[in-house]
Amino acid sequence: MEARGTIGVGVGVIVVRDGKVLLGRRKGSHGAGTWSAPGGRLEFGESVEDCALRELREETGLSLGPVEVGPYTNDVFADVQEQYVTAFVIARHATGEPENLEPLKCDGWAWFPWDELPEPLFEPIRSLVASGYMARQTPG
Repeated sequence: MEARGTIGVGVGVIVVRDGKVLLGRRKGSHGAGTWSAPGGRLEFGESVEDCALRELREETGLSLGPVEVGPYTNDVFADVQEQYVTAFVIARHATGEPENLEPLKCDGWAWFPWDELPEPLFEPIRSLVASGYMARQTPG
């Protein structure tokens, strides 16, 4: 069988603050209308942590403190013939208040308890929830 489509590596940043996680509603790309964590495509030669730092700053203006390596998901977006492995990092020490710095890509940012996430979720976040992952304020 001939392979079709493209495969990419994404990085998602689960920003945890006061028992809530930061999500934004996507627009203008695949997954438009769904809620997602900040993040994006890993660039050639970039570490996952550096990608998380760059994407978080570009999208929200937040500064990233120490991060923990988190889980990953493997999602197929059949409508755009793309498959992404998304590596998540957990950021419990991001500083600043989130701003919508990419209004053509995001409707805005909001904080949600992990057990009260909005719908619909972007596929990697939905997969993360389905895996049983629980975002917590403290490690463990």
